Amino acid sequence: MSKLPFANKDLGQHFLNDDAIIETITSDFSEVADVILEVGPGPAVLTKVLAKLDKPLAVVEKDRRMVEYISEHVEEKNIFFMDALKLNEEELLSDLSWSERRVWLVSNLPYNIASPLIVNFLQWKSIDQMTLMVQKEVGLKIIGKSAKGKDDMNSLHALCSVFFEVSELCKVPPEAFLPPPKVDSMVVSFKRREIPEIEPEEFRKFEKFLRSLFRFRRKQVYNVLKSQYDLEKLDLAFTRCDIPRTARAETFKRAEIQLLYSFLTS
Repeated sequence: MSKLPFANKDLGQHFLNDDAIIETITSDFSEVADVILEVGPGPAVLTKVLAKLDKPLAVVEKDRRMVEYISEHVEEKNIFFMDALKLNEEELLSDLSWSERRVWLVSNLPYNIASPLIVNFLQWKSIDQMTLMVQKEVGLKIIGKSAKGKDDMNSLHALCSVFFEVSELCKVPPEAFLPPPKVDSMVVSFKRREIPEIEPEEFRKFEKFLRSLFRFRRKQVYNVLKSQYDLEKLDLAFTRCDIPRTARAETFKRAEIQLLYSFLTS
C-alpha cells in the first residue's frame, strides 16, 4: 500500500491511528452481526480488520482517492463511491442482495454532518446495530449525559433511545488520529430494541414533536407548547401525565416525553 493520502479538511477527514481503539470498535458486535456496512472508511483503517471477520462487508465512501486502500479488502461490487447523505436503504440493500439481512453499521462519522446522518440511519429498518464515532459533545447528547456525567435529556437522546439502546463504548482523544482534530471524540454503541417505544411509522411525527419540545429546553415546557396545542387538551395531557406546569424539557424522563407525545398527538 502506498503512503496514506492527505486528509481532506472539507470532508472532515481524520484517520484513526490507535490499535486499541480500532480493536474496540471492530469487536463491538463482531460475534452477533450478520452483515457489515461501513460508512466513510477512508484509507481502510477499520475496513481491513472488519474484512477479517469473514462476514459480508460493503463500504460507502465519498473520496475516490481511497479506492486503492479499500479495494485491497472489499470486493469491487461492494464499494459505493457516493455521498452518505444520499444513501437510500432500499436501493443499497437491493444492490447488495441484502434485503433479508440484518446490518451492523460502522462509521467514523464526519463531525460536520454526524447528526443528520444519525437521524437518517435511525430510520433504516435493516440496521440492528451501529458503532459510531462522533465528536464527544454529540456522543454525550446521544447517551443523554452532561460533561459531568449527570443525566441530561435532549432531543437527540430522546430520538435515538426510543429505537436503540445507546451506550458509550469508549472515549477517543485527539492524539488517536492523524491529523489530530481539535476536539475529543467518543464511540457510541447502538443496539436495536426488540420492541421500539415509538412505532417506526411515527418517526417524523415524533421527531417534529421533539423539535418543539426542546426548542427552548430551559424554558417551562407548558409555556413553550401552549402556542401549538389547544389549551384544554394541553392541560389534560399535563394532568394525566402527572407533569408539573413548571417542568423544563431538560429535566424530563424518556417515559414522560413519550406519554406526553401520545396524549398530544392522538
